[in-house]
Amino acid sequence: MKPFLLIATRAEDAAADGEYRAFQRFGGLEPHQLHRVRAESGPLPRLDLEDYSGIMVGGSPFNSSDPEHLKSEVQRRVERDIGGLLDRVVAADFPFLGACYGVGTLGRHQGAVIDRTFSEPIGAVPITLAAEGAADPLLAGLPSSFDAFVGHKEACTTLPDGAVLLASSATCPVQMFRIRTNLYATQFHPELDVDGLIQRIDIYRDAGYFPPAEADDYMGRARAARVQWPATILRNFVSRYGTA
Repeated sequence: MKPFLLIATRAEDAAADGEYRAFQRFGGLEPHQLHRVRAESGPLPRLDLEDYSGIMVGGSPFNSSDPEHLKSEVQRRVERDIGGLLDRVVAADFPFLGACYGVGTLGRHQGAVIDRTFSEPIGAVPITLAAEGAADPLLAGLPSSFDAFVGHKEACTTLPDGAVLLASSATCPVQMFRIRTNLYATQFHPELDVDGLIQRIDIYRDAGYFPPAEADDYMGRARAARVQWPATILRNFVSRYGTA
């Protein structure tokens, strides 16, 4: 099988490595089957899509809806690099799955309205499949409603033209969408289990997602959550697009 590619943007080594292990584990991939590029550490290399089965993008501390003058040079470069890659990925309808930051990257690239209207605090929320989601192969095997971990400052308010809504939540109408046939973005995190979320709460306690003094409370709520279905999406993505 050709490897998959994970594009990461987390500067903290512990967060970046935890994310990589989660995509590997829940995708059912061996280390040699999941290559990683840390886009925050330097320009994206020239990537030949023919070398990969598909591309996944992890979460990010970056918010694409931030005013340009408030973005760091690193963020602006990352956005240019990923945007250039998406030019080719979208044109080829090449298998793509973006988790959380995927909404900001793929959505923005395709003309979605991305803003802070539907931000959600860190924790588990009930996700409901749309009719199109229930019929989509990437969501095969999932119940019509399931809990997933979220935690984001921005979200999609208006879908891009031609996008298909696959899943929603009461507090965030766009939790997952598809562009064309093979391009997907989720607002929730299909790669996160309880341990993974607790690690991120600890690492990002001063990042503005919640008052730092409440970190233990957020960890306690995470431990009480029952999140088991979202990782199926990663397994379905690997199963569907893994190629020799």
